[in-house]
Amino acid sequence: MPDAPPPFQGSHRAYDSIVRPNVPIPARDGVELAADIYLPAHNGEVVEGAFPAIVERTPYLKDGTNYARRGHWYARRGYATVINDVRGRGQSAGEWYPFALEAPDGYDVVEWVAAQPWCNGRVGTMGASYAGSDQSALATLDPPHLACQVVGQGTSNYHVSSLRQGGALEQRFIRYAFRMARTSREALADPDLKRTFDAADLQIPELFGPPLRFRPGRTALRLLPTYEQWAWDILTHGVYDQYWMQRGYTIDRYWDEHADVPVLFQSGWYDTYPRGAIANYLALSERKSSPMRLVMGPWRHGEGTVEESTAGDVELGIDAAAPAYDDMRLRFFDEHLKGIDTGLRGAPPVRYFVMGGHEGRPPTDLDASLWHGGRWERAATGPPPEYEESSLYFHPDGSLQAQPPTDRHEPTRYTYDPRDPVPTAGGSISASEDLLPSGGFDQRGQPGRFFGHRDTLSLASRPDVVSFETPPLEADVEIAGPVEVRLFAASSAVDTDFTAKLLDVYPHDRDAPGSTPGGYELNLCDSIIRARFRNGFEAEELMTPGEICEFRIILYPTANRFSRGHRIRVDISSSNYPRFDANPNTGEPLGHARRVRTADQSIFHDINWPSRLLIHARADAGDSGG
Repeated sequence: MPDAPPPFQGSHRAYDSIVRPNVPIPARDGVELAADIYLPAHNGEVVEGAFPAIVERTPYLKDGTNYARRGHWYARRGYATVINDVRGRGQSAGEWYPFALEAPDGYDVVEWVAAQPWCNGRVGTMGASYAGSDQSALATLDPPHLACQVVGQGTSNYHVSSLRQGGALEQRFIRYAFRMARTSREALADPDLKRTFDAADLQIPELFGPPLRFRPGRTALRLLPTYEQWAWDILTHGVYDQYWMQRGYTIDRYWDEHADVPVLFQSGWYDTYPRGAIANYLALSERKSSPMRLVMGPWRHGEGTVEESTAGDVELGIDAAAPAYDDMRLRFFDEHLKGIDTGLRGAPPVRYFVMGGHEGRPPTDLDASLWHGGRWERAATGPPPEYEESSLYFHPDGSLQAQPPTDRHEPTRYTYDPRDPVPTAGGSISASEDLLPSGGFDQRGQPGRFFGHRDTLSLASRPDVVSFETPPLEADVEIAGPVEVRLFAASSAVDTDFTAKLLDVYPHDRDAPGSTPGGYELNLCDSIIRARFRNGFEAEELMTPGEICEFRIILYPTANRFSRGHRIRVDISSSNYPRFDANPNTGEPLGHARRVRTADQSIFHDINWPSRLLIHARADAGDSGG
């Protein structure tokens, strides 16, 4: 369990609570931001005195039942709790332009709260996803009364590992714009508009094509111009320029200016933001004197998943689930807002879950299709020093070996057709569970469950997927931390994509540990690189057809124990759709292409061009047997 409670449990319910709805908070430009304020009460009256305050800023409508439950829960434990609709959402005035502009509004809310008679001047913040990243944005402005933060599932840079990744668009955010339109102020005030957006949301599979069929003025999103403009901006702004350097998008650019306050970062290996959470933790731990903490579970995206033991079709064991997310946050707030010794002082700052190895306790009513197991570990740093960087090299026979190739070899070739991309099957995804279920899955087709799946064969059987895998492992191999593929490749196109996916391949061998009937191809992490950004995201550089180039594919970090008898596999292709937009291979400006071309791809694996997988493996956990 992450940070099991010490003997002293911290704040208990000592009060009743009262809510003051729709209190206006003035932003610096005069726009009023609406908040529901939950205060400790007794006999129907607000308790006199000043309390520490907790602020959550959300685009997901503060009037919802979950926010009311949360507000009352903390108020009854002695915290003034402020749930605030972000600008342009819910009851707040102004126009909503997602993510980018949240820093100044967040600063203003924190400072307004600190000045109220019911607040003692100490303000913490909480929230996950959007409400995680908008905390980090406001912290880059260093509000004087900010005392601590619990940043759940937030990013460090939306261009690097969120809205875009490796130069490609995470298409779920186009879907996000349509889904958020359904709960816009305009739609909730106009039943006809609401029905229009409800219908448009059902058309998303048609919009995704492939290729993506989104252009300004051609969908229902034209009825909400700021929502449409944002969707078009993130699709067409591929270069890392001033647009992406806004504080709400790019936390890492402002790490030096970030408030020096304690922060608890939380994410999961199948969450959208493990890379961002770890990057924020490491950078602020180095730069700041305040204690930073990191909890990395096996979870998917969403606060509710923290209390689950499954991720997709994979069961990690009952110990994988945090008993109560609010209890974990309360312990942190008690420590840093109330000064209560909750046992955090002196405890290792990093808690991470190592998936696999079939360790832990499976539930008696196992519903998942794969029992993978895992265990919690503590560390003083991240990644822990006992995990050393090592390389596994691609070989022309499809093997993945610790030894690099020693001869010249012909490359492995395949053809990528943007009209028939490799379909997505799980992974670190959010905002589109109906189209793109997140988590770990057998990497075989599941028509009717996943977008674009047409058969039940292994995705690796496609001619446009190239696999490299180890022999069956002679001993367990445990990895934790960054994962990267260094790929040497060429293309017949001036621009194209290359993708990489890391898998734990189960055997069909009843005598091998963790075998499963028919085997199982479990996805762990993946990523993509757009060729025009192979030399950096500050400028586009098209390729010369046929020229061999080096591509760095930064996969999401993970922690997994590959059991003896399993195989480590890397799948290389040029698409992962509809998670990422399909590259049309034409080199036209992003989002503007009206044509597609097939691309003939060449993957090199020889003495001069040693493509390889880079992992951080535990020295005492065995070797690859390769």
